[in-house]
Amino acid sequence: MKQLSKSPTVHPTAYVEKSLLGAWTEVGEKCQIVKSTLGDYSYIGEWGNMMYTTVGKFCSIAAFVRLNPGNHPIERPTSHHFTYRPVRYGFADEDEAEFFEWRRSHAVSIGHDVWIGHGAVVMPGVTVGNGAVIGTGAVVTKDVTPYTIVGGVPAKAIRQRFNDAGIEKLERIQWWNWPREKLEERFADFRTMDVFLEKYSEGG
Repeated sequence: MKQLSKSPTVHPTAYVEKSLLGAWTEVGEKCQIVKSTLGDYSYIGEWGNMMYTTVGKFCSIAAFVRLNPGNHPIERPTSHHFTYRPVRYGFADEDEAEFFEWRRSHAVSIGHDVWIGHGAVVMPGVTVGNGAVIGTGAVVTKDVTPYTIVGGVPAKAIRQRFNDAGIEKLERIQWWNWPREKLEERFADFRTMDVFLEKYSEGG
């Protein structure tokens, strides 16, 4: 497995347009990332798709995940996209700008340290809190609170990763904002929750 670096690692078959990739990031095979941000240390597996999405730091996004998929206008006589992409079909000289503006205005926001399982979909306008886990194949239609595990179609809360006190401490520590030097110095402490909270919950 190739070692990552400060420069983003992007598979040659991936497509990245008008997006910001942080340090130590990785974009897998056949991914598409458009007008989005992938925070430091985050990665997205093969065939992932992100549009108008902000992903925080240290996020683990599995293969075939879709973040902010497009909608079709089901309130119209037809849901087919020839009504808003008429240029492709020779019906008009310009596509419908207003339709695409709706998607931009309903961006997806993914917090820090979020794990999104294989094949999950996060729908437009959804915010996923820090430390959340989205189960394999889940379809997320509503906001997810920090450190909550959700799954299913539509996704529903299963349980919290930690108790309220532990979550509050992690949110206060904000370890994902530590500089690289501090991460290296405290690396071993990340393997034991009790030790980690004891040492750093008071601003250490």
